[in-house]
Amino acid sequence: MASQDAAVERLVEIDALPDCPERLHERSLFLQEVKAKGTADVRTILNAQGGSVYASLTASGAMFDMVRAVAENIPGTNMVTTVLEHPSSYDAMVLYAQRLGRELRVAKSNPVTGGIDVDEIVGLVNEDTSLLSVIYASNISGAKIGIEEIVKQARVIKPDLYIIVDAVQHAPHGLIDLQKTPVDGINIAPYKFFGCRGSGMSWLSDRASALPHHKLAGRSENYWDLGSSAPWQFAVVTEIVDYVCWLGGQFITSGDRRALFASGIERIELHERALLVRLLDGSEGITGLRQMSRVKVFLDHEDLTKRDLILAIGIEGLGHTQAVREYEKRGVIVYERVSSSLYSKRMLESFGMDGAVRVSPLHCNSAADIDRFLQVTLQISEAFAPAVAQ
Repeated sequence: MASQDAAVERLVEIDALPDCPERLHERSLFLQEVKAKGTADVRTILNAQGGSVYASLTASGAMFDMVRAVAENIPGTNMVTTVLEHPSSYDAMVLYAQRLGRELRVAKSNPVTGGIDVDEIVGLVNEDTSLLSVIYASNISGAKIGIEEIVKQARVIKPDLYIIVDAVQHAPHGLIDLQKTPVDGINIAPYKFFGCRGSGMSWLSDRASALPHHKLAGRSENYWDLGSSAPWQFAVVTEIVDYVCWLGGQFITSGDRRALFASGIERIELHERALLVRLLDGSEGITGLRQMSRVKVFLDHEDLTKRDLILAIGIEGLGHTQAVREYEKRGVIVYERVSSSLYSKRMLESFGMDGAVRVSPLHCNSAADIDRFLQVTLQISEAFAPAVAQ
């Protein structure tokens, strides 16, 4: 979202300053300001109040940290997660359930919607559940999981239930509002917004941030950074929020940064939904994926308001990995999701699939980009069609 060039330039500019933000001279004070602004901007993205923001090398590392803090300190006999989780959250839940002798309850996916039904998740929660960990949207199908309703219903069953959410995939595609979905931990990855790799950002609620965790003894109980965090991580977040606020400012007039950010994300979501419609149904003179006889749209569902801009497709007669290479030859980058991958196996098997080509555009793609992709897809499908016997 933020121009990746701008994010990288800001990273280089800030990281080139040979100093530590923990000191008191002028440059350190400047770096403290950079970190403070970036911290505030993480809150802007999430509409988070209170609690603690912290940076890590990866969002995956942060997920393990958050799961550990809750699992080790909150009593219960079971922990609840879903089959569609990223390995960082799923494996963390497995690790600590085994270590603490707790039952791990795993919600099943819905192969029709490509997501997980709210009732399937909430039905596993009871008064003895110590932690619920759930992904915001599937990184295979793009199906949104219904976090607001999950939080509301789960907390009826257990009002003080701890809930952690993986928002890495969803954050660039839709608005997150922790005032409507009051969870205890959530992570995002700036690189998904055209930020930079080597950085994860997380937020914990007041009560979660105060749980025992790895920290220097002299720090406050809710402090989560270990050592001196790199100021560029926070500077990149500000670049992201600046861009989305600029975009939002094309549609509303406001002096409120969160309002501008929300406007920008809402427009991004609408534009991406229009691109998704064009991908599926085509346009004048351009055949959509649903109409291509040799192309299968997996986990296709008619309610596109419940989907982020991600598609899983297959091309008849062509292996998924080979298909990705064929796209690359034609100047199109897509990704294979295959059952041999630790990042895809569990999710694909839950849908009864052995693999797919994942198509994941962003709002910066245009209608012309979508049309080009559709033309290339049709070319590939026809090029690998079996010869007709004479």
